[in-house]
Amino acid sequence: MGEWVIKQLSVFVENKPGRLAAVTKILYDKKINIRAFTIAEAGDFGIIRMVVDRTEEAYSSLKNAGFTVTLTRVLGVEVADEPGGLYKIAKALGEEGINIEYVYAFTYGGDKALIILRVDDIEKAAEILEKEGVLYKNS
Repeated sequence: MGEWVIKQLSVFVENKPGRLAAVTKILYDKKINIRAFTIAEAGDFGIIRMVVDRTEEAYSSLKNAGFTVTLTRVLGVEVADEPGGLYKIAKALGEEGINIEYVYAFTYGGDKALIILRVDDIEKAAEILEKEGVLYKNS
């Protein structure tokens, strides 16, 4: 179950020109690679959520630069890149009373998609998804 639980960085920034560049420059200077990324806008501020290759170093580098940063445990669910992947996940979790707080996703490798989910009970959600067989595993 633990292989799908990953740490995500959330960086709170003012919604103004240059703030994304300031955040990503810190990562660039440290040679930290962004694996998944989304921005949620909330008026004068935004939340940059991302999964990176060196989470702890990214966290401390951004924190030391004065950014407000948090670490959040999320599920990284690899599924086959075909119709119904997200539906199967949402259905399985919904039927078991697991709330999905937010989702972002991307496709890669031609036949796979990675879905990042923030849920209200991560351990139970991972257990449900394993049991339902909606997780895609390389053979």
